[in-house]
Amino acid sequence: MSGFTGVFRGTKNTGVGLATTLRAFLGKNITEQYPEYKHPVMPRFRGRHKLHLHANGLEKCVGCSLCAAACPSDCIRVVAAENTPDHRVSAGERYATVYEINMSRCIFCGYCEMACPFDAITLGNDWELADLNRDQMIYTKDMLLADPPTKDAVGMDRRAPTREDAGLDSPTPVWLEETVARERALRRSTDRSRRA
Repeated sequence: MSGFTGVFRGTKNTGVGLATTLRAFLGKNITEQYPEYKHPVMPRFRGRHKLHLHANGLEKCVGCSLCAAACPSDCIRVVAAENTPDHRVSAGERYATVYEINMSRCIFCGYCEMACPFDAITLGNDWELADLNRDQMIYTKDMLLADPPTKDAVGMDRRAPTREDAGLDSPTPVWLEETVARERALRRSTDRSRRA
């Protein structure tokens, strides 16, 4: 009798597995068409660094190097110089003559942003930072002060989509809500098949 029970259980488990596979096969396709459609990032996402200016055009960065000291991956290099009355770059006594971030070493932890007492550096939502040349991964002060490029070499939009771009008003993205609903339905159907 135990042999028949084992065969029955094996057949039942195989049937449950096949049903799960068929449900996934016949269900909605969740593949995203990446270059044409970009998934919106969360509001607190940490991406490309950006240096900021005051409203009067002076740099917020005073070259204090607190961001470089806080960086665990040692990817920030700051060389400071004194401001002169005829050559004023920042609001403080000093300014950063050289401000470089090696993006190939950066771990996007946000410590530089937290360490800055003047809110001179922030991490934005731009995440397409890959490059074929390592030298291009060292972002200079001019690159960090400028707005991030909106088009790549092929002409595709490089700007990270916002929640408003995607038409999302809810705090939870639509794709996440759909995934959670799909998993709940799958869990319910699996629980029903176990009871049977």
